[in-house]
Amino acid sequence: MSGSRDVSPPRSIVSIFENVMKLDIEPFGTTRDGDEVSRVEFDNGVLRGSLINYGARLVRLSVPDAAGRPADVVLGHDDLDSYERGPSYLGATCGRYGNRIRGGRITVDGVAHQLDTNEGHNQLHGGSRGFDRRVWSIEADEAEGAIRFSMESPDGDQGYPGRLMTSTTYSLEDATLRIRMEASTEVETVVNLVHHSYWNLAGHDRGSVSEHELMIDADSYTPVDDQLLPTGEVRSVDATPFDFRRPRRIGDDFDLDHNWVLGGAAGPVRRAAVLHDPSSGRTMTLETSEPGLQVYTGQHLRAEPLGKASTSYGRLSGLAMESQRWPDSPNLEHFPDAGLEAGEHYRHDYVATFSNS
Repeated sequence: MSGSRDVSPPRSIVSIFENVMKLDIEPFGTTRDGDEVSRVEFDNGVLRGSLINYGARLVRLSVPDAAGRPADVVLGHDDLDSYERGPSYLGATCGRYGNRIRGGRITVDGVAHQLDTNEGHNQLHGGSRGFDRRVWSIEADEAEGAIRFSMESPDGDQGYPGRLMTSTTYSLEDATLRIRMEASTEVETVVNLVHHSYWNLAGHDRGSVSEHELMIDADSYTPVDDQLLPTGEVRSVDATPFDFRRPRRIGDDFDLDHNWVLGGAAGPVRRAAVLHDPSSGRTMTLETSEPGLQVYTGQHLRAEPLGKASTSYGRLSGLAMESQRWPDSPNLEHFPDAGLEAGEHYRHDYVATFSNS
């Protein structure tokens, strides 16, 4: 990267981007495997937050409310051990394939591959040692004012073919957080990198998001079976509980873990959803390049390990909005293509813009 330097693992706190964004990097802990993990603190005068290179995660993001008072709006943990023990992918980059693959089976270039299965007979978010369980390298790009996490996934990793070079880049512009996930391969494979923050615009420790109002720019969704895998049908949201084309209270009467159809293929960045918290006045507008949006109300969030500031998270403590290729796309020919051939470049943009009123 032009104007970049490797700062992982750091030996001491450093500050860069003095004219663009204040950024500090410091040790965060050591994994059970003995790998050093670093925390990146960033502040552009509007948004303040933290990242760690264990899973290329967003662990904190402070956003001002209508009165200018900041609050941390993403769920997370205060220590590395809790991230290692926690099963909920808080703030992580998930891959090699985010979401579910039926039977953990894919066929690439005519060859069948059995993947690691970590949700019954199926695979979820890349397997039991997906990208959320890896320590990524860190580069600070002074020219772009961004932090880039990168890693290499070897051929056969969790059963996937092909060596994959991947990166997740976080950058700030005023009240906008930009996340760019990229990948390239030497051998044909499948890829679907997913950002997995849980958002609570009232504050991570403020309880339920049931009073949040959600709008999703989608006329249809993909129904699921009892394993939360798509049936293959694409159904209109008309006269269903899945119609969020106008802002609607999330409520607490049913759970969401479904994919909404934003388009038939990846393309230019466009609006996917708007989330609003009436109590604080905070609004988050999500834009993405991806053809699908998984919305999950956190019904399987667990009280242990405890969240930040000893907060006990549970159902509806946060809302995950995961832009993506559709779940199980490698096994459903009429779903958006999730294949990546040698020489091709995969890019997924996730853009969150905050406002308050």
